[in-house]
Amino acid sequence: MEIKKITEKFSVSPQITADDIERLKAEGIKAIICNRPDGEGADQPNFAEIEEAASKAGLVACYLPIVSGKVRDEDVDSFGTHLGDLPRPVLAYCRTGTRSATLWSFHEAKKRPIPEILAATKVVGYDMSGVARRIANGGKTPTDTGDAQFDVVIVGAGAGGISVAASLKSRNSNLSVAIIDPADIHYYQPGWTMVGGGIFDAQDTAKTMGSLIPRGVKWIKAAVAAFEPENNAVILDGCRVVKYDRLVVCPGLKLDWGAIEGLEETLGRNGVTSNYRYDLAPYTWQLVQELKEGRALFTQPPMPIKCAGAPQKAMYLSGDAWSRNGALNGIDIQFMNAGGVLFGVKDYVPALMDYVEKYDATLNFFHNLVSVDGLAKKATFKVAKPDTDATEVTVDFDMMHVCPPQTAPDFIRVSPLADAAGWVDVDQATLRHKSYDNIWSLGDVMNAPNAKTAAAARKQAPTVAENIMADIAGRSSVAQYDGYGSCPLTVERGKIVLAEFGYGGVLKPSFPKMLLDGTKPTRAAWFLKEKMLPPIYWKAMLRGKEWLAKPEPLNVSAD
Repeated sequence: MEIKKITEKFSVSPQITADDIERLKAEGIKAIICNRPDGEGADQPNFAEIEEAASKAGLVACYLPIVSGKVRDEDVDSFGTHLGDLPRPVLAYCRTGTRSATLWSFHEAKKRPIPEILAATKVVGYDMSGVARRIANGGKTPTDTGDAQFDVVIVGAGAGGISVAASLKSRNSNLSVAIIDPADIHYYQPGWTMVGGGIFDAQDTAKTMGSLIPRGVKWIKAAVAAFEPENNAVILDGCRVVKYDRLVVCPGLKLDWGAIEGLEETLGRNGVTSNYRYDLAPYTWQLVQELKEGRALFTQPPMPIKCAGAPQKAMYLSGDAWSRNGALNGIDIQFMNAGGVLFGVKDYVPALMDYVEKYDATLNFFHNLVSVDGLAKKATFKVAKPDTDATEVTVDFDMMHVCPPQTAPDFIRVSPLADAAGWVDVDQATLRHKSYDNIWSLGDVMNAPNAKTAAAARKQAPTVAENIMADIAGRSSVAQYDGYGSCPLTVERGKIVLAEFGYGGVLKPSFPKMLLDGTKPTRAAWFLKEKMLPPIYWKAMLRGKEWLAKPEPLNVSAD
């Protein structure tokens, strides 16, 4: 018997026997629901045997038999009644646990988001994507028909989604294209580092989503619940199904604040901040201005994260501000990095180390933030150095900038599109899905081994658009993405180390070295970051103008 805990109060398992009851009791289970009809298998104990053993052990047992593959609405209602009446934690079982997990999923759909249900069941080994259609559509609407049909459907209206929509429409204005995204506001997230450094105003990094959706593109303001690629369908919250000929998947990452104990309760107060949130980036600058002495921590979680340089950018700009206002000598700067290197492309490390030394910052590698006590101003880190046993250390702080752990959103991780690690599974050159020929992905959620930056999406969007147009014309992929990513490392106010690289850390400079040497801090790179990149983002990239981003022809061996 294997107990599979879906929540703290509810578990499922395959068939149990009377001999399992004492173990269930020891595990804290207080009630049992049998969802398997008697006589279904020759080696199956009758429910009466289970009930007797449970009664002797002081557990409650009830019988709600469900015919395999035939979960009815009334079965779900009965299951919910049992859950409401029984003492918890409850264990439900059937032949494999699948029927019990299905009943729970339908019941919980009345109060939980579908992606959360799919995520909870997938963790314990049950794929509930087959019931997502019924959950999302009230048990009525099948996905062989839809509420809308488009040539191309794009999931996510971030940098990648809007850019690829604009690039597609620029190639063929007659294409029917839809973007699915529930957000009202679109953010220029690369600007949040500058907000936290007192250079940009937060409001300048935000525009209404409606003002940015390309002309002729349908904006479906809804959240995605699930994918059914076999039926070319996207299931939305709100009981709608959108059908597509071709699909592009590019939602943003999930910032998992809850993975760090105590963090959510103290964010935005007690000296705890993060440039990864629009509303907290101004608080970063407030804290920097107010801090005159004490310890400042800057954290970086395990990869992957979007803009891998952002945690240290916050450190450099803060150190520069303290250097300028004369407070630096009284501030102990500590960089707490879960990884083992300062930056993943070694060519840029020497220049960065000059600034680590300038700000007298201490580098603490293999330190991963696990909990925060905001009121006490203490942070606890798991220290897991290679070839040593993991330990924990608790560090006092006066200010702490936190970069949260990051994952693909739940509805991606539990979908048929995801690889074993939860990322959309694509060919790293063509960005086409490895299993579904009419699906592409770009941006933060796909599994190509590139840096997750807006600059990467700027190069990926034309590649995807070009390959979709080739597919529509009946041809093979024609364009390839070389892994390009850019990270403008703001080492001081007025200077930037402009890291540009592709797959394998190969340098991919956009400008001749005599004009801009990206391995050294330059004012030219700062001018690019401060003055040029925001208008390029808003007025070129999101409008399908592919400046310095023309698709690269595909090598025959890359497809």
